[in-house]
Amino acid sequence: MAKSDVAKDPAGKGKIKLILLAVLALLLAVGLSVGATWFFLQKSASKPAAAPEMTSHVKATAVYEQLKPAFVANYNQNGRPRYMQVSITLQGRNQADLDALKVHMPLIRNNLVMLFSAQSFDSLATPVGQEMLRQRATASVQEVAQKELGKVVIDQLLFTNFVLQ
Repeated sequence: MAKSDVAKDPAGKGKIKLILLAVLALLLAVGLSVGATWFFLQKSASKPAAAPEMTSHVKATAVYEQLKPAFVANYNQNGRPRYMQVSITLQGRNQADLDALKVHMPLIRNNLVMLFSAQSFDSLATPVGQEMLRQRATASVQEVAQKELGKVVIDQLLFTNFVLQ
């Protein structure tokens, strides 16, 4: 019986060593994970001190100015009269600049009506055609702003309603 007890002891000690090594490895992995997390959190917590330096490059808040009344343009398509109604909103970054642009609103409205009347129904029936028209209208308003105020006042012109008949 003594021989059978001696044979069981070395195998039991080997299993205990293996379990202890596994637990130690697990504790080491958890410790490294907690340490790395703490390190990266401390590193990111120190970044806001440098953030004010970057805020000088951030754009100002957008300001929107709706042009009322909506634009209505008519044109002929194969001898058939067609109509287009467009509601427009200007996006800028400075309310004072948009207010200064209001003085030139008759010129802007004239240019936009002429632009809208020169379009064909087929090109306006597609989303690509509408986007191209929006970009041309934006360029037209920016051109007037540059000529009259000496700077580009609006970022973009937005179609808030677009109806073709």
